[in-house]
Amino acid sequence: MTESITEVTEHGLRTADGREHAADVLIWGTGFDVAGFRLPMRVTGRHGRDLAQVWGGRPRAHLGLTVPGFPGFFLVYGPNTNLGGSSIVTMIEAQCRYVVAAVRHLARTGAPPVEVRPEVAEEFDAEMRARLAGGVWSGCSSWYRADDGSITTNWPGSTREYLRRTGELADGLLEGAR
Repeated sequence: MTESITEVTEHGLRTADGREHAADVLIWGTGFDVAGFRLPMRVTGRHGRDLAQVWGGRPRAHLGLTVPGFPGFFLVYGPNTNLGGSSIVTMIEAQCRYVVAAVRHLARTGAPPVEVRPEVAEEFDAEMRARLAGGVWSGCSSWYRADDGSITTNWPGSTREYLRRTGELADGLLEGAR
Protein backbone atom coordinates (compact mmCIF):
# COMPACT_ATOMS: atom_id res chain seq x y z
CA MET A 1 0.00 0.00 0.00
CA THR A 2 1.46 3.38 -0.94
CA GLU A 3 -1.55 5.58 -0.17
CA SER A 4 -1.21 7.82 2.91
CA ILE A 5 -2.81 6.44 6.06
CA THR A 6 -5.28 8.90 7.59
CA GLU A 7 -6.78 6.87 10.42
CA VAL A 8 -6.47 3.72 12.47
CA THR A 9 -9.98 2.28 12.73
CA GLU A 10 -11.54 -0.48 14.79
CA HIS A 11 -10.97 -2.96 11.97
CA GLY A 12 -7.78 -1.73 10.31
CA LEU A 13 -6.58 1.39 8.49
CA ARG A 14 -8.26 4.09 6.43
CA THR A 15 -6.23 5.62 3.60
CA ALA A 16 -6.42 9.09 2.07
CA ASP A 17 -8.59 7.73 -0.74
CA GLY A 18 -11.27 6.88 1.88
CA ARG A 19 -10.90 3.09 1.67
CA GLU A 20 -10.65 0.98 4.83
CA HIS A 21 -8.09 -1.84 4.78
CA ALA A 22 -8.76 -4.68 7.22
CA ALA A 23 -5.89 -5.57 9.55
CA ASP A 24 -5.59 -7.75 12.64
CA VAL A 25 -2.11 -6.51 13.54
CA LEU A 26 -0.37 -3.22 12.81
CA ILE A 27 3.40 -2.88 12.83
CA TRP A 28 4.63 0.68 12.75
CA GLY A 29 8.37 0.96 12.15
CA THR A 30 9.30 4.47 13.23
CA GLY A 31 13.04 4.43 13.77
CA PHE A 32 14.27 5.57 17.15
CA ASP A 33 15.85 8.25 19.27
CA VAL A 34 18.11 6.22 21.54
CA ALA A 35 18.42 8.64 24.44
CA GLY A 36 14.77 9.50 24.87
CA PHE A 37 12.70 7.04 22.87
CA ARG A 38 10.99 10.17 21.58
CA LEU A 39 8.01 9.05 19.61
CA PRO A 40 7.16 10.65 16.27
CA MET A 41 3.48 10.10 17.03
CA ARG A 42 1.21 10.31 20.06
CA VAL A 43 0.60 6.99 21.81
CA THR A 44 -2.54 7.13 23.93
CA GLY A 45 -3.36 4.58 26.60
CA ARG A 46 -6.20 4.00 28.98
CA HIS A 47 -7.98 7.15 30.20
CA GLY A 48 -6.27 9.22 27.49
CA ARG A 49 -2.81 8.89 29.05
CA ASP A 50 -0.03 10.01 26.71
CA LEU A 51 3.03 7.71 26.71
CA ALA A 52 5.53 10.56 26.39
CA GLN A 53 4.00 12.25 29.43
CA VAL A 54 3.91 9.00 31.40
CA TRP A 55 7.60 8.50 30.67
CA GLY A 56 8.42 12.13 31.44
CA GLY A 57 11.95 11.92 30.04
CA ARG A 58 12.71 8.51 31.59
CA PRO A 59 11.39 5.73 29.36
CA ARG A 60 10.59 2.44 31.04
CA ALA A 61 8.79 -0.73 30.04
CA HIS A 62 8.61 -4.19 31.56
CA LEU A 63 11.18 -6.30 29.69
CA GLY A 64 11.38 -3.35 27.30
CA LEU A 65 8.03 -4.53 25.91
CA THR A 66 4.97 -3.41 27.88
CA VAL A 67 3.82 -0.35 29.81
CA PRO A 68 1.07 -0.32 32.47
CA GLY A 69 -1.99 1.59 31.31
CA PHE A 70 -1.35 0.78 27.64
CA PRO A 71 -3.24 -2.48 27.04
CA GLY A 72 -2.39 -4.34 23.86
CA PHE A 73 0.62 -2.07 23.19
CA PHE A 74 4.02 -3.68 22.69
CA LEU A 75 7.39 -2.09 22.03
CA VAL A 76 10.22 -3.81 20.17
CA TYR A 77 13.72 -2.59 21.01
CA GLY A 78 12.18 -0.61 23.83
CA PRO A 79 13.76 0.70 27.04
CA ASN A 80 16.54 -1.40 28.58
CA THR A 81 16.94 -3.78 25.64
CA ASN A 82 20.01 -2.36 23.88
CA LEU A 83 23.24 -4.31 24.18
CA GLY A 84 26.84 -3.31 24.56
CA GLY A 85 28.45 -6.62 23.68
CA SER A 86 26.16 -8.98 21.83
CA SER A 87 23.71 -9.10 18.95
CA ILE A 88 20.57 -6.98 19.20
CA VAL A 89 18.99 -9.42 16.76
CA THR A 90 18.80 -11.96 19.60
CA MET A 91 16.90 -9.46 21.75
CA ILE A 92 14.52 -8.45 18.96
CA GLU A 93 13.79 -12.08 18.09
CA ALA A 94 13.00 -12.77 21.75
CA GLN A 95 10.70 -9.74 21.83
CA CYS A 96 8.90 -10.85 18.68
CA ARG A 97 8.37 -14.34 20.14
CA TYR A 98 6.93 -12.75 23.29
CA VAL A 99 4.51 -10.55 21.30
CA VAL A 100 3.44 -13.54 19.17
CA ALA A 101 2.81 -15.54 22.37
CA ALA A 102 0.62 -12.72 23.70
CA VAL A 103 -1.36 -12.49 20.45
CA ARG A 104 -1.81 -16.27 20.38
CA HIS A 105 -2.97 -16.17 24.01
CA LEU A 106 -5.61 -13.60 23.10
CA ALA A 107 -6.74 -15.55 20.06
CA ARG A 108 -6.94 -18.80 22.04
CA THR A 109 -8.67 -17.45 25.17
CA GLY A 110 -10.57 -14.36 24.03
CA ALA A 111 -9.05 -12.55 27.00
CA PRO A 112 -8.90 -8.75 27.06
CA PRO A 113 -5.76 -7.10 25.65
CA VAL A 114 -2.70 -7.99 27.69
CA GLU A 115 -1.20 -5.38 29.95
CA VAL A 116 1.62 -5.59 32.46
CA ARG A 117 0.50 -5.02 36.04
CA PRO A 118 1.86 -1.76 37.53
CA GLU A 119 3.59 -3.46 40.46
CA VAL A 120 5.39 -5.89 38.13
CA ALA A 121 6.57 -3.04 35.90
CA GLU A 122 7.72 -1.00 38.92
CA GLU A 123 9.67 -3.95 40.32
CA PHE A 124 11.36 -4.49 36.95
CA ASP A 125 12.23 -0.80 36.65
CA ALA A 126 13.75 -0.78 40.15
CA GLU A 127 15.79 -3.87 39.25
CA MET A 128 17.09 -2.24 36.04
CA ARG A 129 18.04 0.98 37.85
CA ALA A 130 19.86 -0.92 40.58
CA ARG A 131 21.72 -3.23 38.21
CA LEU A 132 22.79 -0.38 35.92
CA ALA A 133 23.67 2.16 38.64
CA GLY A 134 27.25 0.97 39.01
CA GLY A 135 27.88 -0.07 35.43
CA VAL A 136 30.18 1.48 32.87
CA TRP A 137 27.39 3.44 31.17
CA SER A 138 26.41 5.23 34.39
CA GLY A 139 29.86 6.74 34.89
CA CYS A 140 30.04 8.82 31.73
CA SER A 141 28.08 11.37 29.75
CA SER A 142 26.60 9.54 26.81
CA TRP A 143 23.51 8.96 24.71
CA TYR A 144 22.70 5.97 26.94
CA ARG A 145 21.39 8.26 29.68
CA ALA A 146 17.85 9.58 30.18
CA ASP A 147 17.06 13.13 31.25
CA ASP A 148 17.51 12.19 34.93
CA GLY A 149 20.88 10.49 34.30
CA SER A 150 19.58 6.94 34.61
CA ILE A 151 20.38 4.36 31.96
CA THR A 152 17.17 3.55 30.11
CA THR A 153 18.66 2.09 26.96
CA ASN A 154 20.78 -0.88 27.93
CA TRP A 155 20.10 -4.36 29.25
CA PRO A 156 22.32 -5.16 32.26
CA GLY A 157 22.43 -8.92 31.79
CA SER A 158 23.21 -11.54 29.20
CA THR A 159 21.11 -12.35 26.17
CA ARG A 160 20.62 -15.81 27.70
CA GLU A 161 18.96 -14.18 30.74
CA TYR A 162 16.73 -12.07 28.50
CA LEU A 163 15.74 -15.12 26.44
CA ARG A 164 14.80 -16.93 29.65
CA ARG A 165 12.81 -14.00 30.99
CA THR A 166 10.86 -13.50 27.76
CA GLY A 167 10.48 -17.22 27.10
CA GLU A 168 6.84 -17.40 28.11
CA LEU A 169 4.05 -15.24 29.40
CA ALA A 170 4.11 -15.59 33.16
CA ASP A 171 0.76 -16.45 34.73
CA GLY A 172 -0.63 -13.31 36.34
CA LEU A 173 2.16 -11.10 34.98
CA LEU A 174 -0.08 -9.59 32.35
CA GLU A 175 -3.55 -8.28 33.20
CA GLY A 176 -5.19 -10.06 30.25
CA ALA A 177 -3.44 -13.36 30.98
CA ARG A 178 -5.36 -14.05 34.18
